[in-house]
Amino acid sequence: MKIAVIIPAHNEEQAIGLVLNDIPKKVENIIVVCNNCTDNTAVVAAQNGVIVLKEEQQGYGYACLLGIDYVNKNLPDTEVVVFLDGDYGDYPEQLSELVKPIAEENIDFVIGARVKKYREEGSMTTPQIFGNGLATFLMKLFFNSRFTDLGPFRAIKLEKLNALNMEDKTYGWTVEMQLKALRQRMSYTEVPMRYKKRIGVSKVSGTMKGAVMAGIKILGWIFKYSLKK
Repeated sequence: MKIAVIIPAHNEEQAIGLVLNDIPKKVENIIVVCNNCTDNTAVVAAQNGVIVLKEEQQGYGYACLLGIDYVNKNLPDTEVVVFLDGDYGDYPEQLSELVKPIAEENIDFVIGARVKKYREEGSMTTPQIFGNGLATFLMKLFFNSRFTDLGPFRAIKLEKLNALNMEDKTYGWTVEMQLKALRQRMSYTEVPMRYKKRIGVSKVSGTMKGAVMAGIKILGWIFKYSLKK
């Protein structure tokens, strides 16, 4: 499969080189979207020989949308898009495991699930754990979903990604993708992934404002789609 990796990154100069070094070498197209960075994230990424884009409007969704636009315009032969955070909390070398259900079972969409037994202690904050649990419970309640996580390490066929017509610019990106995949009856699965403490402080769960805003966005998307049933 032809894979493109999109990495949204806001001030991740200490981590981005490690992330890029651990991505399997068979992946040719890696895009780092420097999201309103004020450090050397872009410089470090460029030194690693990957595509570097700059999105001045801060927001996870803004960065992801720019990456998708680049793939569609410049890498049209791409079959699968992988989203990966730039904080080194995930294990990029597990990318092959992540895309395996797409390659071998023709699954449309795969979430790398940060299951408890594979998580380093303290790698997810209490707001993250609570928010993930509440969101996935509500998705199960309203949509009979089997999702257990909103993990950012995920893979999806490019044609299916484009069909989702993603909109969210900030905190609701991950849950929007999962809700739209459910509504469009895409095939999906989860692959258990290891997870470790990220480098640096999370811009979302690491601050009270970020955690509250993310919670509002996530619940907003869920209730919006529950009303459309």
